[in-house]
Amino acid sequence: MKFASWNVNGFRAVLNKGFEDAFAAIDADFFCLQETKMQEGQADFHPEDYYEFYNYAEKKGYSGTAVFARKTLGEPLSVAYGIHGEHDDEGRVITLEYPEFYLITCYVPNAKDGLARIGYRCEFEDAMRAYLQELDQVKPVVYCGDLNVAHNEIDLKNPKTNRGNAGFSDEERGKMTELLGAGFTDTFRYLYPEQVTYSWWSYRFRAREKNAGWRIDYFIISDRLRDKLKEAEILTDVMGSDHCPVTAVISFDE
Repeated sequence: MKFASWNVNGFRAVLNKGFEDAFAAIDADFFCLQETKMQEGQADFHPEDYYEFYNYAEKKGYSGTAVFARKTLGEPLSVAYGIHGEHDDEGRVITLEYPEFYLITCYVPNAKDGLARIGYRCEFEDAMRAYLQELDQVKPVVYCGDLNVAHNEIDLKNPKTNRGNAGFSDEERGKMTELLGAGFTDTFRYLYPEQVTYSWWSYRFRAREKNAGWRIDYFIISDRLRDKLKEAEILTDVMGSDHCPVTAVISFDE
């Protein structure tokens, strides 16, 4: 199965920037979106071969997630929004259950300039880790999204000057370390331990042109899925957002 994830930084905007072509070309069984920035009915995109699931923020034009799931795989056994109903006024989490796995897409809160929101960010991380561990006790987990952290120095262009900034603070990096230590694997780094590839570039200073980026978009899987992981990619040539899509291919039949 092929999974894709993309922070589109406004779904309605990216629909005018070639999203449909990218969606078709990537041809994923599951296509997850973050930062849709919309309310129900505001995006005209309804691929006939996919089920659609949206989670909207109460605040208009903010946050939000979505999943498109291929119909030939059947309807999910269950669908959940948020983390046990908590942390969900911002529409950040969708969970689909299938016979062989749980798929969770997430838009992790940004810690903001000066780490103004680091307290809430850490609370969210702790709740999410506990939630993933709970699901993992039942069946394997595929967790994806804009996780808003560059875990190690290899994951961003300028680690020294960004040390302590949002997305590369000790607190956020530590929470990712805790998650990976709780029975989960960073798919891209597992397959490519030394490869330098980014998934987000600031709109300022021609950062994408200079490839001065950060790797903050992930597919994280239960450790026991490692031998079923076939590929993990960062599609840097796909435009339309300040992020690019990331993908993973997992063979559950083996």
